[in-house]
Amino acid sequence: MTRSSFLLGAIAALAISSQPASADSIPGLRGHDHTGITVPDVKAATAFFTDVIGCSHAMSFGPFSDDKGTFMQDVVNVNPRAVIDEISMVRCGYGSNIELFQYEAPDQAKTLPKNSDIGGHHIALYVDDIDKAAAYLKEKDVKTLQGPIPIKEGPAAGQSILYFFTPWGQQMELISYPRGMAYEKDAKTLLWMTTEPMK
Repeated sequence: MTRSSFLLGAIAALAISSQPASADSIPGLRGHDHTGITVPDVKAATAFFTDVIGCSHAMSFGPFSDDKGTFMQDVVNVNPRAVIDEISMVRCGYGSNIELFQYEAPDQAKTLPKNSDIGGHHIALYVDDIDKAAAYLKEKDVKTLQGPIPIKEGPAAGQSILYFFTPWGQQMELISYPRGMAYEKDAKTLLWMTTEPMK
């Protein structure tokens, strides 16, 4: 990326971020700060995100618990005797952050939801070259699903996707659309700042 294209991208990003939210919104809404996920071993999860994915560890804190009261239930809607052993925050490139929790709770479920389940979810990471990123994951023995799959029709045309799994089974995704997506031609809202506009 040239210095001028970087500056143009930064100016465009500032213009978008400084636009006021719609009339019906949370006052002062700026954007998505982080996604939190509960993991079986926060130190191992932090190592995966930093050593394999390439995120940066920002901070860790905890533990949190309430031996007699209902603080945990009142604050995060978990069993009152639940314990957060540790929270670790990682930053992945230019996107929002990922918050990793390690919990102990009497009623803790240990089965990850599927994408089709209510509450099912995944975290998607944007990459510049999905083929190189896919090859890297395979070199690191990261389990991937079919793909990368290029999307050629509809508003998402121009993107390629590949789903993969963390060592503990959390579903994640790589996504790339370096030339933009079809919807961007007439869009008022862009999902990601790419270096080249859709042609």
